Amino acid sequence: MTEEPTRSEDEEANVSRETLASVFGDDEERIRRAEDYVALLSTEGIKRGLIGPREVPRLWGRHVLGSAVLGELIAKGDDVIDVGSGAGLPGIPMALARPDLWVTLVEPMQRRVDFLEEVVTALGIDNVEVLRARAEEVDPRGNADVVVSRAVAPLGKLARWCLPLAKLGGFMLAIKGQSAAEEIERDKREIQSAGGGKVDLQVCGESKLVEPVFTVPTTAVRIKRVR
Repeated sequence: MTEEPTRSEDEEANVSRETLASVFGDDEERIRRAEDYVALLSTEGIKRGLIGPREVPRLWGRHVLGSAVLGELIAKGDDVIDVGSGAGLPGIPMALARPDLWVTLVEPMQRRVDFLEEVVTALGIDNVEVLRARAEEVDPRGNADVVVSRAVAPLGKLARWCLPLAKLGGFMLAIKGQSAAEEIERDKREIQSAGGGKVDLQVCGESKLVEPVFTVPTTAVRIKRVR
């Protein structure tokens, strides 16, 4: 049996102009900001311990594009909260790809907040605000159309943090990997207890990404808040 070919680090680190345009729109300014964001992640992000050095070749595919395409699941003009934003993922790529959204980056650690504020200022992103807080400290709660998260915690715990921030009828979107279906089954009682209703798996990025870039398309668990 022959092994499947693997992509080199150089291939994973580079992304075509066509793919960037498919995700961020055919807008040079938005693409430039996305490139500048990747540059900041690969320099200051590493120096401050927000990104591991081994992740640099995968910043585009695994992190930035994989976050940006989550916007496919969000309606025009929605108010979005990114819980546990860390280095700005998925919130900053989504805000760059979708300038119609208002995105609040919620992060409790001051060193990460400092980095996020510097990124927002340096890139001139005018549809993002940074809030130093834990999810349970956000005020007012229950006003967001969508609450997003990525690699923060198990699904049940995420539901307890995220669903109260969404308005009734709103959603939480949690980027998850291959264990998503197992987490849904394992944590269904916690999800219901947190106010969650319908739960489904969504795949995004298939219609936008025109070359195989590492781990995208992105799988997200979508949970509707019903109470």
